[in-house]
Amino acid sequence: MGEIVLSAKITHVPTMIMSEQPGRLHGCRQQAIDGHKEIARRAKALGADTIVVLDTHWCVNAGYHVNANHRFEGIFTSHEFPQFIQGLEYAYEGNAALGDLIAEKATAKGAFTLSHQIDSLDLEYGTLVPMRYMASEGDFKVVSVAAWCTVHSYDSSRKLGEAIREAIEESDAKVLLLASGSLSHKIWANDDYEANNGTFTISSEFNRQVDLHVLNLWQNGEIATFLKMLPEYADYCCGEGSMHDTVMLFAALGWDRYTGKGELIGEYFPSSGTGQANVVFPVH
Repeated sequence: MGEIVLSAKITHVPTMIMSEQPGRLHGCRQQAIDGHKEIARRAKALGADTIVVLDTHWCVNAGYHVNANHRFEGIFTSHEFPQFIQGLEYAYEGNAALGDLIAEKATAKGAFTLSHQIDSLDLEYGTLVPMRYMASEGDFKVVSVAAWCTVHSYDSSRKLGEAIREAIEESDAKVLLLASGSLSHKIWANDDYEANNGTFTISSEFNRQVDLHVLNLWQNGEIATFLKMLPEYADYCCGEGSMHDTVMLFAALGWDRYTGKGELIGEYFPSSGTGQANVVFPVH
């Protein structure tokens, strides 16, 4: 029988890739990279063999979608930031059976979901960035779930999150479940970016204060309180992908019945106007 062995809400900022390269940003995101590796090490120690990523950089406009190819291999350049991520080589095994089962379970709950095995369906960088660092700590398979959901209700995303857990438990997979997206996500306006040293600043003090409050709620185990404010938080603080990744994550963990406490791995940090963090949620 399968299980979610560990879960986390994680950053995937492109400056993590740039941090590896020579130049003025070299080393700037090392603590975030180290956080990814630490999360992967913990998951591997708990027996994880598959990473399921709820990817807020995969935009979908109808239904829910799972990228469940048997193998992923290619060279990625970001359409959004081609100057930041280009020529990124990747090669990972997939877990098609688990992806198919997630779609089957979700559709049965009324959240219509398609699972795809299409070689030309690339992974997005919300999946590729964490896999770059986490795969170095273990031989993980990967399943990517679209979590930039433009016309979807939180209720239906909760059904998908519940289906993810049910599918995992009916499989033989030991899973690290990742909600890949920022906290607040108000990117600097283009005209203001350079003037405000956009790479290392946040665009709204209000957003920063709410982010810090949310991190305190998570670390204190006040998940039920957070879930009550989640729709307004995503709205007022421009949550990435409307934070459907976070809805799916907590639905998979039991929603307001989840009794764990978040653990901040590394530091909260601003990036291009947004608020970022790596936070682990243990699974009991």
